[in-house]
Amino acid sequence: MDTDPGDRADRAELADQGERRRPGELEAAVLAVLRDAGSSLTPGQVRDLLDPTGGLSYSAVVTTLVRLHGKRAVTRRREGRAYRYGALTDAAGLVAQRMNALLNAEDDRATVLRRFVGELEPGDEELLRRLLADEPGESGT
Repeated sequence: MDTDPGDRADRAELADQGERRRPGELEAAVLAVLRDAGSSLTPGQVRDLLDPTGGLSYSAVVTTLVRLHGKRAVTRRREGRAYRYGALTDAAGLVAQRMNALLNAEDDRATVLRRFVGELEPGDEELLRRLLADEPGESGT
């Protein structure tokens, strides 16, 4: 996932204006920073790359990293008194994990899947059919 520095600035500006991020937006941004870095980073480094203006709190980044670690989306290793984090997945993988967790929470999986497919946009439904048939084609990856 490419992260445009302008997008980061827009998110920081939203935070300054008191607007809330969409659910999962900060997690996705943190994962993008970690993947783009190519090596593990400290929470402070993640914060500085996400929001060089300083509008994003250190504790918000740490909380997000701890949650991502709990979801097995990032690695964590101690370095001195701090931790360094590295990405194990990307934003799409994290969404897929959430979707799977929601599906696993229901007893009637067939009904959930049927309704999910029934609510897909026509293009998404066709893409899902191709993916299930393992046909070559544009998969969005």
